[in-house]
Amino acid sequence: MNEPQDEQPSAADDIEAVEQANTAFYEALEHGDLDELTGLWLPGEDLTVSCVHPGWPVLSGRGEVLRSYALIMANTEYIQFFLTDVGVSMTGDTALVTCTENILSGGPAEEGSSLGPLVGQLVVATNVFRRTPDGWKLWSHHGSPVLAETGEDEAEDSSS
Repeated sequence: MNEPQDEQPSAADDIEAVEQANTAFYEALEHGDLDELTGLWLPGEDLTVSCVHPGWPVLSGRGEVLRSYALIMANTEYIQFFLTDVGVSMTGDTALVTCTENILSGGPAEEGSSLGPLVGQLVVATNVFRRTPDGWKLWSHHGSPVLAETGEDEAEDSSS
């Protein structure tokens, strides 16, 4: 009869570990730490990892995915993620994290400026993690832009 009680803390511990792995992923991006980011993805090619950045085609394979992050980091002077609507679902050794990435980013500085122009963007993301002997590792990341309403349609509708 103790099994169900023992299962509860284990599930809570797993959820916490997945949340920490998800946070580590975004922190590695913010710090531009490709080595740290590399260690967060599933190793080897036996389970092909995949990634979809907003507006990009599907990237498959660890090498291709990690090259994409190297490219993003090399061309992004500043990036910060504020995660909202974070949800974690689990089944066995697989965990699914959904969230909204509230992104603030900036490119290279313009002449006479210490930081390039900052741009805000909303992206909904799904991150899939697999349990490994070394902890929870990313299997797939998929980000889709949120198309914000501008209010222009409402202005046109009210003038008719």
